[in-house]
Amino acid sequence: MKTPPLLNARRLVFWSAYLALLVLLPLAVHKGYWLSLLCQIGINTVFALSFNMLLGQTGLLSFGHAVYYGLGAFVTMHALRAINASSLHFPITLVPLVGGAAGLLFGVAFGYVTTKRAGTTFAMISLGIGEMVAASSLMFPSFFGGEGGVSSNRVVGGKGLFGITYGPQIQMYYLIAGWAFLSILAMYALTQTPLGRIANAVRDNPERAEFVGYNPRRVRFLMMMLAGFFAGIAGGLTALNYEIVTAESLSAYTSGLVIMMAFVGGIGVFFGPILGAALITVLQIVVAGATAAWPVYFGLIFLLVVLYAPGGIAGILLEQMKLWRSGELRRLWPSYLLALVPAVILVGAVIFLVEMSYALVNSSQTGSSEVRVLGFGLDAGRALTWIAGAVALAIGVALLRAAAKRIAGDRYVPPLPQGRT
Repeated sequence: MKTPPLLNARRLVFWSAYLALLVLLPLAVHKGYWLSLLCQIGINTVFALSFNMLLGQTGLLSFGHAVYYGLGAFVTMHALRAINASSLHFPITLVPLVGGAAGLLFGVAFGYVTTKRAGTTFAMISLGIGEMVAASSLMFPSFFGGEGGVSSNRVVGGKGLFGITYGPQIQMYYLIAGWAFLSILAMYALTQTPLGRIANAVRDNPERAEFVGYNPRRVRFLMMMLAGFFAGIAGGLTALNYEIVTAESLSAYTSGLVIMMAFVGGIGVFFGPILGAALITVLQIVVAGATAAWPVYFGLIFLLVVLYAPGGIAGILLEQMKLWRSGELRRLWPSYLLALVPAVILVGAVIFLVEMSYALVNSSQTGSSEVRVLGFGLDAGRALTWIAGAVALAIGVALLRAAAKRIAGDRYVPPLPQGRT
């Protein structure tokens, strides 16, 4: 089958619309909070797609992908400090390339070791390297800055070209959006190249790929290098955005976060990690600002996706698109609306019980077991409150299961009897 061109008419319209969205989106939000949120979404999008180059395209589950992101951020920060000290002359607009180069170099160094094996062995080696680098961040304070990290100032030399200093957040947004768009386009283009195609073959059947003349280890090594490059760009962008880099950027938490973004969004589809990065970033910032129990919600979302939607959000959307094209969606939407009611009840009950549990556990420290859930003041120390939450949870589960059976029944079309008219 002939591979379609990278920029046919349909794809050109899509990428143009995506670019227009990135350009016009800040006009709808003028507050610094929302601009900062959009900046973080752009950074995490590049980071998640770089991870998906390993897992989704090459079949390599890395537990230490934060190494390339974090080291790219630290090298970028030191380059920024050198620019501030006038010992290095380099335009700030291109500084993320410094992080990309660092990620590429460390991808060569660590990838040479990790890609000797695949599967579980690769995952364990990547975990070991990730922990080694994270521990080294506290052992070499001259480079990593110790617990305080390394900081600098991205506004260098007053006004730059066209008066751009990257001091205002809106200017920083457009820098991140520009690099994110170019990185996303480059990673998508890679999937259409022979290297991207053979990486998929190595993921699916490395023995057959080797039989037709390709070296699976070399393919994995090349993909590791490129994934490190784009992760380093994401690290360089986060260094410029926050003007400080700490050891947390190298931690297992950061590696776990990018895994969650890719899985929740959907590793089998290119745009899946983009959706996952947007959702997880919003939850991380918005939900964390609303409740201290936000890690529980993260865990529940990840668990539900793995158990009931292994294709992620992108998989669900693609399934609905197939139903739309076949005309079944028009027949199913009443059942979907009916399932929305128990889903709301179930989500409300889960939030109710999680917040009550958190308030009860921390009542010894706060001196009170009262908590506000969804605008209601509740006492976590009363048994009646727990009974009400448990009943709501049971009702939500029972009704949602009944709605799921109805949807499954509506989708089933019995075959016509044979031999009858």
